[in-house]
Amino acid sequence: MADHNDDLIDYEEEEEETLQPKAAVPAAEAAASDAASGDAAADEAKGNKGSYAGVHSTSFRDFLMKPELLRAIVDCGFEHPSEVQQETIPAAINGNDVLCQAKSGLGKTAVFVLATLNKITPVPSTVSAIVLCHTRELAYQIKNEYARFSKYLPDIKTGVFYGGVPIKHDQDILSDKEKCPNIIVGTPGRILALVRDKSLRLSNVSSFVIDECDKVLEAVDMRRDIQEIFTATPHNKQVLMFSATLSKEIRPVCKKFMQNPREIYVDDEAKLTLHGLQQYFVTLPEAGKTRKLSDILDSLEFNQVVIFVKSVQRAKLLNKLLNSCNFSSTCIHRDMLQDERIEIYKQFKDFTKRIMVATDIFGRGIDVERVNIVINYDISKEADQYLHRVGRAGRFGTKGLAITFISTDEDKKVLESVQERFEVSITELPAEIDPKTYMTS
Repeated sequence: MADHNDDLIDYEEEEEETLQPKAAVPAAEAAASDAASGDAAADEAKGNKGSYAGVHSTSFRDFLMKPELLRAIVDCGFEHPSEVQQETIPAAINGNDVLCQAKSGLGKTAVFVLATLNKITPVPSTVSAIVLCHTRELAYQIKNEYARFSKYLPDIKTGVFYGGVPIKHDQDILSDKEKCPNIIVGTPGRILALVRDKSLRLSNVSSFVIDECDKVLEAVDMRRDIQEIFTATPHNKQVLMFSATLSKEIRPVCKKFMQNPREIYVDDEAKLTLHGLQQYFVTLPEAGKTRKLSDILDSLEFNQVVIFVKSVQRAKLLNKLLNSCNFSSTCIHRDMLQDERIEIYKQFKDFTKRIMVATDIFGRGIDVERVNIVINYDISKEADQYLHRVGRAGRFGTKGLAITFISTDEDKKVLESVQERFEVSITELPAEIDPKTYMTS
C-alpha cells in the first residue's frame, strides 16, 4: 500500500495550534485515564496490550448513561454489552477520542450511537454530531439505529443525507428550524456539498464520527472530502473512528484527525476471525458456479443468504438466473436509483426476501440479523474485504456459514492470503454440513 501520509493535508501547517500530532497513549496510561477500567492496568502489566480486558461490565447500567438511553436499550432486548462495548463505551462517554478495531458483528455502531446521544443536549436548529460512512445503505442503517436508541429522547433529531436524492430536499430540512437535525449521518460527497453551499453549518459540532474509517480514508478523493468537512468543525470536539479492519498503514492517517486517541485494537489479526462462522471453499471452473450455487441453495437450510459477485453486470445476470430457477432473490448494486436501493435493503431487512445478490456496496457494516450464510460466488480482491463480506453472517457471536468459490490461480492466492493473515483454516466444502453448526437454535 502506498504511504497514505503523502496524500494528507498537513494540519500542522494550516493550523499550528489546532491539531498537533501526538504520540499514541500507552495502554496503561489510557487505562488509568478511564475511571471504569481499573483492571486494564493490571492486564497491561501482564503484557495484554490492546486487549478487550479492562471494563468488566455485566450490564449497560454500569456505564452511567442517561436513563432514557437505558430504557431504550432494554426495549431493544440488549442485556449485556459485548467485549468491544465494555471497553469502548466508557472511553467514549468520558470524552476520549477513540480509534477502535473490532471484528464484525460485535455492536460497534451502538458504541458511537449511545456515546453521542448521551453527550448531546439538543439545541434547536443546531448540529451537534456528524457521522460519516462510505455507502448510502450504511448511512440509512445508522440513522435507524439512532432512531431506536433515541426513542425516549424526543428532543434529539437525527437526519440522513446522501447522494442520489435531490439536494434541495436536504437544504430545505437544514433551513427549517423545526426540522433541522441535531445529529447528521451521511456520505462524504453530499455532506461536503451542503457545507460548501453553507446550507450545513458545523461550527457547533462536538462529536465527529467515521464508521468503516479505513474504507472512508483509503481513497485520496474521499479523504480530501473528509478533511474539508473536518476543518469546518471546531477544534475542540470528540473524534470517534471504527472499523473491523485497520491496517498498520491506515492507522497513522486516522490518528492525524485525533488528539491523544484511546486506541482499541485486537491483539493480533487472528482474533479478527469470526469464531461462530464455519468457512469452506469449493474449487470449480467458472462455468460450473451457477449449477453449484443452485445445488447449495437446494440442499442447505438457511434463514437468509447473501451472494457476493464482483461486478454490477454479474449481479444483474445472476439475480435473473436465480429467479428463473424459482429462487426468489433480489439484488443490490451501485447502478440502481437511490430510492430503489433503500427499498431493496428494507425488504431484505424485513425478511420479505431471503436471498440477496450483491456487489461490495453490501459488504461492509450492513447488519441484517437473519443472514446466516454468505456465498462468495466471486472471491474478493483482498483479504480485508473477504473478512467484511463473511462478517455479514454470524453477527454478534451467532453461528454462520461462509462458502467461497475458487476458479482461478488468482482466487487461490486471495484465499491463501486470507488464511495466512487471519490464521484461519478454510477447508474444502464437505458433502454434507450439519445445520446445527451454522443455524442458531
